[in-house]
Amino acid sequence: MRFLLLGDLMGRAGREAAIKHIPELRAALKLDFVGVNAENASHGFGLGPDMADALFAAGADVITLGNHAWDRREIIPYIAREKRLLRPLNYPPGTPGQGAHLTVLPDGRKVLLAQAMGRQYMDTLDCPFRGTEELLSRHRLGVTVHAILLDIHAEATSEKMAYAHMFDGRVSAVTGTHTHVPTADYQILPGGTAFQADLGMCGDYDSVIGMQKELAIGRFIRKMPGERLAPAEGAATLCGAFVETNDATGLARRIEPVRLGGRLAQAMPVL
Repeated sequence: MRFLLLGDLMGRAGREAAIKHIPELRAALKLDFVGVNAENASHGFGLGPDMADALFAAGADVITLGNHAWDRREIIPYIAREKRLLRPLNYPPGTPGQGAHLTVLPDGRKVLLAQAMGRQYMDTLDCPFRGTEELLSRHRLGVTVHAILLDIHAEATSEKMAYAHMFDGRVSAVTGTHTHVPTADYQILPGGTAFQADLGMCGDYDSVIGMQKELAIGRFIRKMPGERLAPAEGAATLCGAFVETNDATGLARRIEPVRLGGRLAQAMPVL
């Protein structure tokens, strides 16, 4: 199977880039499944229901959130009924929504996408390692599901790496989100799991992690809260990863970066 996993959509620029390019990438890369992180899609903070609808209509199969999950309050009733929109699985019991979704493709194959949130320099949640372990006790790669994809939404690269190594050989891919900078460590781990510490953001890279430069610089210089940060609105680079798996085992055969448009060096898998 072939998958496209896109990093954090940042504001209008990232949102519109995803909506524009997902349909053409589905065709060009012969994709079976598209996963998108969209926790920053609404002016950099949260996701609006109308935006989620537009991403699903463009071809996203599952959307993940993160630490900005609840910044748009109207997403709470939406996530309660829309099972394809995920928040981290290690939120406490009783939190609206769910942390994993099992997609059944038209040909009957099953894809499980789950998201966990790290705890280093992040909100204190339940343990992402234990939460994911419990999830995987109910889903076995190559037996009950054909692919398992994990989105680790975390600040610390070390935590993301530890998380990936813990589940190596038991999932198809572990890809990181949250830090908005694409890492160059895409690889297949010894057990056969594809890994990249951070997919990067889909947004304007003439910025400070997607926010307008002047506002962000001012906060560092003055060390005082100032005007609310706002997303940069220039040309966006679509950032993510292409993952291809072995149909028999569900383990990864390849992982390659996807970078399209904007300022960063372009990268596109060749089939």
